Amino acid sequence: MADKQPQLNGAYYGPTIPPAEAPRPRRHRNCCCCLFSFCWKILLALIIFLVIVFIIFYAVLQPRAFKLHVSDATLTQLNYTSSDNTLRYNLVLNFTAGNPNKKLDFYYESVESHVSYNGVTFASTELLTLRDSFRQRRQSTNRLNGVYRGQYETVLDQDQVKSLEEDEKKRVFHFSVRLHFKVKFMLNDSASSSTKAKAKCELEVPLSSKGETLGTVFVSTYCHVNF
Repeated sequence: MADKQPQLNGAYYGPTIPPAEAPRPRRHRNCCCCLFSFCWKILLALIIFLVIVFIIFYAVLQPRAFKLHVSDATLTQLNYTSSDNTLRYNLVLNFTAGNPNKKLDFYYESVESHVSYNGVTFASTELLTLRDSFRQRRQSTNRLNGVYRGQYETVLDQDQVKSLEEDEKKRVFHFSVRLHFKVKFMLNDSASSSTKAKAKCELEVPLSSKGETLGTVFVSTYCHVNF
């Protein structure tokens, strides 16, 4: 008679399976994290260093923009003929640039100017070119002269013609002058890279006749300088 197999109580699922081990983190991932953290710390330290250097530089040197004003203006002609749509003009402006810095010089490389009347830019000239560039010492002034003489073809609308006629009666004309500078800061023999600056002058210029101004006299006018 065959031996009887022992009876099992309940279901039997075989031997117990041990829990799977958690995957170990890869070594190269740790290396990447460490490298990223190191680079980030270096970058942060560099930014902090540059900020500190800038603060010290600004506190010690106290760089300031140059000052600019129109010291004199002479207008002998500004008239418009509708038959040939031509604006004829003869205007001379004398600019004075001042360096208010106590420790820094300016090096003027080039200066361009554009003159507008009643929204029409009719004249442009270079006040300074590279061959005429100069160094402006600290707390000093230099003069720049602009001569605008010629004619400009344009079509003025009725409002612009009416405004011109009214100014001719008053013998005072309003001009907007925009200037574009290319300059450098200089400390002893060291120079910064070229920096662009802009200036805008709003002028009330009386009409002169035979070198004499009738009525209103031109008043020296400061310009707004923006680096």
